[in-house]
Amino acid sequence: MARPRLLRRCLLTALSAVLAGSAMVATPAHADSPHVSSSEVSATATFSDTFDGPAGAPVDSTKWRLETGDNVNNHERQYYTSSTRNAALDGQGHLVITARRENPANYQCWYGTCQYTSARLNTSGKFAAQYGHVEARMKIPRGQGMWPAFWMLGNDFGYEPGKVPWPDAGEIDIMENVGYEPSTIHGTIHGPGYSGTGGIGAAYTLPGGRAFADDFHTFAIDWAPDSITWSVDGVVYQRRTPADLGGKKWVFNKPFFLILNLAVGGDWPGDPNGSTQFPAQLVVDSVSVTTSNAPTGRPIRGLAGKCVDVAGANPANGTPVQLYDCNGTAAQQWTFAPDGSLRALGKCLDVKDHGTADGSPVQLWDCSGNPNQKWVLSSGHDIVNPQANKCLDVTENNPANGTRLQIWTCTGGANQKWTVG
Repeated sequence: MARPRLLRRCLLTALSAVLAGSAMVATPAHADSPHVSSSEVSATATFSDTFDGPAGAPVDSTKWRLETGDNVNNHERQYYTSSTRNAALDGQGHLVITARRENPANYQCWYGTCQYTSARLNTSGKFAAQYGHVEARMKIPRGQGMWPAFWMLGNDFGYEPGKVPWPDAGEIDIMENVGYEPSTIHGTIHGPGYSGTGGIGAAYTLPGGRAFADDFHTFAIDWAPDSITWSVDGVVYQRRTPADLGGKKWVFNKPFFLILNLAVGGDWPGDPNGSTQFPAQLVVDSVSVTTSNAPTGRPIRGLAGKCVDVAGANPANGTPVQLYDCNGTAAQQWTFAPDGSLRALGKCLDVKDHGTADGSPVQLWDCSGNPNQKWVLSSGHDIVNPQANKCLDVTENNPANGTRLQIWTCTGGANQKWTVG
């Protein structure tokens, strides 16, 4: 569960008033394979911004709107402005959101005269998504009191008639960081009965004591009906479904819009101190939302009309993947993710021990981005692991429930043919 914090409810009257990628290109099988006729399984980018433009230019106003004002709900210290001093392109393909210790226009905040300025952008009224792969590649700032975030609000959010207030409208925090935890980010959902400090989520910590501010990282969710899966640099660290809510309402099967911001201070991160350096910058390389044109979150049917199945619906690492009667459960709902992986239960279809030999079994494992977790759906209905140049195969052509799946030299046999959906 994410570190406690107060409401992330929208701070601005202005926002309430206006509320009325990396594409997946599947790797072809080796050209010398006579059995695999590969086709690209690509993604449709429903939203993409790579922030190209001259240094000092504002963000694309057809994609983003800038919010202005302060935020009493979280007791943040900044005043969000629409100035390019706080949000501008750097001329090198980045958006730079800059927090400054200044008050050039005598801005007034909830605590008196504002001490800081920064920026918050959203796509409300311009773009909203329902399901898909949502990601941002960013380098976050360091320093006590810094609070960068990439998140989403339900598109029906608002406080005027006909709108849904926070938290009932739903919030998906794809990435939040508080400056006193330089190696850790948080992913959280908020909704009716599980908001603020009761939000449901998890943390991800970089190995080896590395800080997120040292380099760019990709923060993402894979979002499908009744499930949201979080990852950092392709490594999955949590999955949430209605089963995690203890009977409370799941409010995430509808459109949401995107938000990027850099807050200064607040109840969760605490205020800046003498060690905090300004200006502080959140550098955003790209933001994208993609939906695969391969079916997502669907069964994969093969020999005797049976399905690719995670044994016992067990999400533990090393769980066998098998053939079983199709039953519509989550253990048989597979997603072709934009990184080329094939996912179910928040984990990846994995060739055990990085095997490339005929008969290497497949299993469920934490997503790592390694070649033994890459798959191509070919035009010939093969599912191919390009590293081994071999096909997903039903062992010994046996249609019985529980038959283990493996990789094998592609033969064109019925035990290697798969239909998605």
